[in-house]
Amino acid sequence: MAISMSKKKSKSSKKVETKQLQFSDTILFKVLNRIPAAIFLLILIFLWFSDTRHALSPGNSFTASIKEVVDIAREDSDSIIGNRVQNNGSDDEVAFAVKVVEKQLGVQRSWISNTNHVASCEGKGIYVYDLPSKFNKDLVGQCGDMIPWTNFCVYYNNDAMGEPIAKLGNGWYHTHQYALELIFHTRALKHPCRVYDENEPKLFYVPYYGGLDILRWHFKNVSNDVKDTLGLELIKWLENKKPWLKNSGKDHVFVLGKISWDFRRKNDSPWGTRLLELDQMQNSMKLLIERQPWHVNDIGIPHPTYFHPHSDDDIITWQLNIIRSNRKSLISFAGAARPDAPENIRSILINQCISDDTKCRFLNCSSGGCDKPESVIDLFRDSEFCLQPPGDSPTRKSVFDSLVSGCIPVLFDPFTAYYQYPWHLPEDHSKYCWNSNLI
Repeated sequence: MAISMSKKKSKSSKKVETKQLQFSDTILFKVLNRIPAAIFLLILIFLWFSDTRHALSPGNSFTASIKEVVDIAREDSDSIIGNRVQNNGSDDEVAFAVKVVEKQLGVQRSWISNTNHVASCEGKGIYVYDLPSKFNKDLVGQCGDMIPWTNFCVYYNNDAMGEPIAKLGNGWYHTHQYALELIFHTRALKHPCRVYDENEPKLFYVPYYGGLDILRWHFKNVSNDVKDTLGLELIKWLENKKPWLKNSGKDHVFVLGKISWDFRRKNDSPWGTRLLELDQMQNSMKLLIERQPWHVNDIGIPHPTYFHPHSDDDIITWQLNIIRSNRKSLISFAGAARPDAPENIRSILINQCISDDTKCRFLNCSSGGCDKPESVIDLFRDSEFCLQPPGDSPTRKSVFDSLVSGCIPVLFDPFTAYYQYPWHLPEDHSKYCWNSNLI
């Protein structure tokens, strides 16, 4: 099995002879050009360091007419499947499904602002609903009881960025991957185009912490009705608001800090809520860390990383840091195996990685090795390529940790990034990652 890297060249890249690295009798890693990862990422990192701020840029057309696109997408996709294409789908079905997804991503990319800075807020105001506290602040107050093995309270310090990480420098914080809702809300409240008159805005932001609402029930024995209660109460609250009724929610946006599937509970499944399956939620925009690929108004935005620069100097300092990194390891993987699934791609990669630790470094997350951000970032900063197989779902926070660290992510599922983040990652995925489908 061989991985073939893109042949793109840059002035600072070093062309080397082809190397074959054998982890086992079944996998050969073949490197045609070892290009320093940081060169790929200079522009990308600058864009990512702005976090989700550009998603609130007044140039974005949140109020674009999407009914026609949604109807086309549903007509196409419903003839194949109701959810994601399964591994046993035929090649024709998969190809057709991919065509539908790519059509939707093209529409989403057309909504990207052409400017990086706010020149004028005229006609582009953002209204932030002042929701009853039970929809956000009260959920944060339950931080100590969210899940049995972690106290989330420490992650909500410093505007939900967490505690500073002095070892990594300015702008680094111990940020939890599910902190997106709080971070986004804090920044929306300070947005230069925020308006306070509900008759003025182009966009209405609903600061409902749906991810935290779900998280508190994941590991508790409660009924599905209990899990759905707060979401249904939110809909009733919105239906009493004139802006919601005026455009049937089309100019409203929700930011949800968990994956789309957690809000799309099917049949009698005990997992998650059915918030995004409600009829009232079909028109609004949903920004999530993992989108449902069959819904054009599901927008994927990256998991929060540990880096939140306060100035251009913070960005430049870190860029210089990763450019100068002496990447001693060709490949690395930070993750956990699936003990009950030895044929899982994660388990296979881990076994191959530890079989030759001179070529691959493994950080075992199941034993707490990934609890310290410094360990993860140091590993990625020391590596040329970072393996990013899917876990419980296709996406991984680790993809963005590796990008910020200047390590080229190796992807094994197109839904990990290609079909997820049209506002943040280049359409040509060879510019920022390595495609394992070339194996």
